[in-house]
Amino acid sequence: MRYFLLLFVLTCLAVVGVCGFRGSFTHRPPIELFPDMVRQNKVRPQTPSDFFANEESSRLMPVGTVAHTAAYVMGGQPLVIDGHPVYPYEDSPVNTGKIPGTTNFIAVNPVPLTRQLLDRGEQRFKINCMPCHGPAGDGKGITSKYNMISMANFHDQRLVNMADGEIFNTITYGKNLMGSYGANVPVEDRWAIIYYIRVLERSQLATVDDVPEPDRGPFKK
Repeated sequence: MRYFLLLFVLTCLAVVGVCGFRGSFTHRPPIELFPDMVRQNKVRPQTPSDFFANEESSRLMPVGTVAHTAAYVMGGQPLVIDGHPVYPYEDSPVNTGKIPGTTNFIAVNPVPLTRQLLDRGEQRFKINCMPCHGPAGDGKGITSKYNMISMANFHDQRLVNMADGEIFNTITYGKNLMGSYGANVPVEDRWAIIYYIRVLERSQLATVDDVPEPDRGPFKK
C-alpha cells in the first residue's frame, strides 16, 4: 500500500511540475496532448503551391458543381413559391415539410404538380420505395417474402389522412424500421414521390363520385 501511495505522490508531483497549477501563468508554449487539428497544412488563395502541377493554390470548381445559391429546378424551370425561387438553405416548406417557424407539418404538397414531375415520382418510387411498399403501395413488396411484414400500407386511412409534410419528414429522417432516405433521395424527388403515393391511394380508394359526371355510366352498372 505504501508503494502505491509513494507512486501516487510522485505522479502528482510530476504532473504539477510539468503542467503547473490551474490558472497559473507561464511564457512557455502550452503542452497539447490532443491538438485536434488546431494547426494543419493549408494553402492560402492567390499564393504559389508546389502541390499542384500548375503551382497555383486557387483552383477552379469541379465540373458539375452547383452553386449554394442555386434554386431548385423542376421541369427545367426554377421552382417558385409565393413569387420567389426556393433555395436549399431556406427555412421553406419545400425543404422541411413544415410551416416556417413551427413544428406543424404542411397539409398539401407545395410543389406545383406537372405530368413530368408525376412521372419522375413514379420512377423514383419504383427504385426507392417499391421493394418494401409494393408496386401498389400496399406494403406487399418483395421484402414481405423475407419476413419483413411491418411495411406501411399507403391505403390505410391513417396514411391517407396524413399530411404531405409528415410523409416528406418520414422519407427524410425515417421512422420505426424505415431508415432515412434524406441522403439518397433529393428534395425534389421526395415531393415527386409523395405525388405518386397519392396517385396510388386514389387508384385503390377512388369512388364513383371522383369520376366526371359524363363518364360515370359504365361504373354505375
